[in-house]
Amino acid sequence: MTRVSYRDRLTSPLPRPLDLLRILREGGFRGPTDNADRIPVLRAGLPALEPGTSSWTWVGHSTYLVRTGGISILTDPVWSAKIPGVPPRLTPPGLAWADLPEIDVVVISHDHYDHLDAPTIRRLPRNTPILVGAGLGRWFRKRGFTEVIELDWWESADVGGVRFDFTPAHHWSRRSAFDTCRSLWGGWVISPEQGPRSYHCGDSGYGRWFGEIGGRYPDIEVAMMPIGAYEPRWFMRAVHMDPAEAVTALADLGARRLAAMHWGTFVLTREPVEQPLELIRKEWAAAGLDAADLWAMAVGETRTVRDRT
Repeated sequence: MTRVSYRDRLTSPLPRPLDLLRILREGGFRGPTDNADRIPVLRAGLPALEPGTSSWTWVGHSTYLVRTGGISILTDPVWSAKIPGVPPRLTPPGLAWADLPEIDVVVISHDHYDHLDAPTIRRLPRNTPILVGAGLGRWFRKRGFTEVIELDWWESADVGGVRFDFTPAHHWSRRSAFDTCRSLWGGWVISPEQGPRSYHCGDSGYGRWFGEIGGRYPDIEVAMMPIGAYEPRWFMRAVHMDPAEAVTALADLGARRLAAMHWGTFVLTREPVEQPLELIRKEWAAAGLDAADLWAMAVGETRTVRDRT
């Protein structure tokens, strides 16, 4: 039987009407965009993938193209110039849609508009395998997708010889006024047979799940972690990490590299648009971590890792 609600999975209460009134009195959600030109953009196309390597290309926000284990994966794909409820995107998608390779699977972390973009989804072939949290499959089936797999936390699926595990997150879901927490939110651990293991966090506040994910899935080489949309902290802390918390979460995961995301694309919250990049570099240095392992990439930039032999 299909569950009606996943509210029991919340790790913090959802905002109350009084909280919304307070944030509006304090100036609302939107931060300054004066320094949007400081967001690095490198739209040089998609480099060829050398044999024996895996690659991660930051398209913008939470969208990555991951090429690993012989397949191409899109995470939370958003190519639209505008999504409901927020100003137009600050930076263009790092890859033109026409430059994408054939996509073997799409993974969706949750149904918020900055992670599930209907105009972008319509551009995909309807036989594209789609992996989603429990309760979200019907959204795709209504739109004609024929290979949709719904997973609960800690469940897995195999696509093209690559294993995908759906993991918990400190977040929530809603797409309309009437479907709050009707589908499950989470992140994805991506484990090819020979390639490096990676992790896409989706959206999450900081909390206990990161340590448990790291315990279940050791040796994460690349963790795609959100670093933006965190101010004001009293409102956002439960559902969005700030850069310092992202570094702590990476340590909990036991992951080696942090690939930054969820910043520099949409103005969702009050911090200055360039601040997440400045703070993640500061926090990384303060933690004494290897600068080469911080992938604070430009929009459109690609990084690679050698596969295991």
